[in-house]
Amino acid sequence: MRKQVAVIGAGNVGATLAQLIVQAGLSDVVLYDIVEGMPQGKALDMMEASPLWDVGVNIRGANDLKDISGSHIVVITAGAARKPGMSRDDLLNINAGVVRTVSKGIAEYCPESIVIVVTNPMDVMAQLCRVTTDFPAERVMGMGGVLDSARFSTFVAEELGVSPQDVDALVLGGHGDRMVPMPRYTTVRGVPITDLLPAGKISSLIKRTRNGGAEIVALLKTGSAYYAPAASAFQMVRAILLDEKRVVPAAACLNGEYGIDGLYAGVPVVLGSKGVERIIELQLEGDEKDFFEISVQAVKGLIEKTGLMIDH
Repeated sequence: MRKQVAVIGAGNVGATLAQLIVQAGLSDVVLYDIVEGMPQGKALDMMEASPLWDVGVNIRGANDLKDISGSHIVVITAGAARKPGMSRDDLLNINAGVVRTVSKGIAEYCPESIVIVVTNPMDVMAQLCRVTTDFPAERVMGMGGVLDSARFSTFVAEELGVSPQDVDALVLGGHGDRMVPMPRYTTVRGVPITDLLPAGKISSLIKRTRNGGAEIVALLKTGSAYYAPAASAFQMVRAILLDEKRVVPAAACLNGEYGIDGLYAGVPVVLGSKGVERIIELQLEGDEKDFFEISVQAVKGLIEKTGLMIDH
């Protein structure tokens, strides 16, 4: 019997993620949204494309959360998207209610599922989902680190004139303006970019990475990024479904690692069939440690605004 992935939110990110899963023939998909007819229409469109993609998985749309029952993985993309001038943090109050409602449904209908949170502010929403579902920490994670690292890889590759396939980037901390790109751990075929680029150029690439989402929002004017976020979530879904043991940066609940207890932050993790199977603890140095602490404290401040208790 094929496994099923539930995608919560049939907007640009959710629908694109659903397409990637179906097109890869990875699993069945249920696409949920509160807008009547929209997830059903998009699901039908993808089903009609399936013969052309040469795949035999099923996708269906739903407006009732009970229809996600039996899903092995649930990806939460629902919520408001950023508009020009908005930060990810500005979405806090708008999206907290959405994630609370959805998380209650996940706990009721998919009590054994693994949850990947995409909705912004992502680290806070992952914490909110974890508290609301009361799932084990390894089964609730946030997507942001994969996306931020992909953006950093893209900008480094563009600057050096090399293939992004040869760039392995790492970004830690919260998925926000205080994220922590890590030049020392960002390499081109094993060579750190600190050996390839001057400090000033690296600083400008870090700044562009931190503003990567806002740059796209400013260009689109009526929406936010969705191809790269969907591709990032797809990488995580695939790693879990296929038990790939991939090492990726993701928002995970830290329990003593990096000196943080009971708080979500972006760190390298091993993703497999059980979710976050291991957290990799790096030895941060100097500014790295300071910037990571600043980023984590920013996430903590937003969590406190939601009224959540930090999980110890």
